[in-house]
Amino acid sequence: MRAGDSDRQRVADQLKSALDEGRLDLNEYDERVQRAYSARTYADLDGLLDDLPGTVPPRQSQVQPHPAAQHPAAAPVGKDERGHGGRHTFQSALTAFLICTVIWAITSFTSGHAYYFWPAWVLIPVVITGVGALTDRGRRGR
Repeated sequence: MRAGDSDRQRVADQLKSALDEGRLDLNEYDERVQRAYSARTYADLDGLLDDLPGTVPPRQSQVQPHPAAQHPAAAPVGKDERGHGGRHTFQSALTAFLICTVIWAITSFTSGHAYYFWPAWVLIPVVITGVGALTDRGRRGR
């Protein structure tokens, strides 16, 4: 099937994006753009974008709306997929603190003396997320 000027321009634009992202060097970009503008059919255009991520040849591209874009009110904002909000973040930060404390305890025990308790620095995000989770819970209760 014969390719039109808009199809060639669309491929050239995608090649320009790939150049801007660093996926193509300047020589490869020049070569592909020349091939794009001299293409007569869709088959000539197909090979120009096949090795680039996120690009689809013009005849195969289809726009499909994202499910959350159809109903923006259905997607919860500021909450994880289970609807827990900041609680999941707090639990993750607490888990990281506990792992760091275990590492500190093992190294202190094996060396024979207590090292500086560096996991206290990891406790700072735990406290911040805990306060955030508590204030978020208070706002939801109103």
